[in-house]
Amino acid sequence: MKASKIIEIDEELCNGCGQCVIACHEGAIAIVNGKAKLVAEEVCDGLGACIGECPTGAIKLIEKPQTSSFLPCGCPSHQIKEFIPKNQPTGATEIPSSLSHWPVKLRLVPPSAKFLKGANLLICADCVAVAYPHLHTHLLPGKKILTGCPKFDPPELYWENLSEILHQAQPNGLEIAIMEVPCCKNLVKLLLDVRKTLSQKLPFKVYTISIDGRLKDIEEV
Repeated sequence: MKASKIIEIDEELCNGCGQCVIACHEGAIAIVNGKAKLVAEEVCDGLGACIGECPTGAIKLIEKPQTSSFLPCGCPSHQIKEFIPKNQPTGATEIPSSLSHWPVKLRLVPPSAKFLKGANLLICADCVAVAYPHLHTHLLPGKKILTGCPKFDPPELYWENLSEILHQAQPNGLEIAIMEVPCCKNLVKLLLDVRKTLSQKLPFKVYTISIDGRLKDIEEV
C-alpha cells in the first residue's frame, strides 16, 4: 500500500497560538478547543510549511498509508480537468521568445551569475509557463526569469538560493508569477521570509494565473 506524507500535531505541546493555521495555505488546520487540529487530511500537501512556524515543535511529518490508490480531491493541483483551448487567430504571426539567458531553473542558476546583477527578476512557478499564453509578451520582456516548483523542490533549498541571489545580485525589481492553486502560495511566502533578511525592503508584484490560463489577479506586496 502506498504511503503519503502528512502532518501530525502533538496536542500536549500545542499552545494554541494559531501560527500553523496562518502558514497552511491549504486550510487543513484549525484551532479547535484551544488546540491546533488537522481538520482536513485530504488537502494536507505534506510539505510541512507549518512546521517552521510552530514555536513549541508540536508538528512533525509522518507517513500514512493511503486508503485508496487514487484520491480525486484534495489539493486543486490533483483535480483532473480538461479545457477547450482557444483557437489561434488565422494569420497569427509567430511570437518571439523574450528569454535572454540560460539556465532558468532557480536551483541551477548560481547567485553569482552576471545576468542577475541589478536585474529586474521574475520568479515564475513552473506551471505558469505552460498555462499563461502571454508570458513572453506580458511578463518576461526586460526581465531575467527564475523558475521552480515549491511543491516538489525542497523549500530550504529555495530559501537559501533566493537569499543569496537577493543579497548578492541586489536586483532592481522583483515580480513573481504563480498559479491559483494553494501550493503555489508557498513561493510567495518564501520570498516574504527572505525579504525580512534584507537591509532594505524590496517591494514586489504578484501575478496570479488561473488554471485555464487567465491573469486572475495582480497584487503589490
